[in-house]
Amino acid sequence: MAQVVVRVNDRPYTMECGPGEEEHLLELAQLLDSEVSKLKRHVGQVGDIRLLLMAGLTVADKLADALRHIEALQDEIGGLRDARMAAIERSRQQDERVAERITTAAIRLEKLSQEYSEQTD
Repeated sequence: MAQVVVRVNDRPYTMECGPGEEEHLLELAQLLDSEVSKLKRHVGQVGDIRLLLMAGLTVADKLADALRHIEALQDEIGGLRDARMAAIERSRQQDERVAERITTAAIRLEKLSQEYSEQTD
């Protein structure tokens, strides 16, 4: 396990993480420290535990919003996927109808050509 010292609310905390996760842990601590700093500007220094709890709840609220947004986007993607499949099916059916009409027209033209040939012979 790797050890990283992170700073939140101007206090150092030694944390352990998996190898290669040090940079990510520092980024997460920086995110939390940023939220703590914002809260400290608004509510003042109300104690480390309360500030950390408030910052954690703020980050959790943002995460919950992001998860709801992701779910809505996934639902939209599902709807778009269904609409795409329906459009593909309509296109396939239309292609079949056009092919049938072309075949019918070709048969009629062939008959007309034969009739014309018989009349000119």
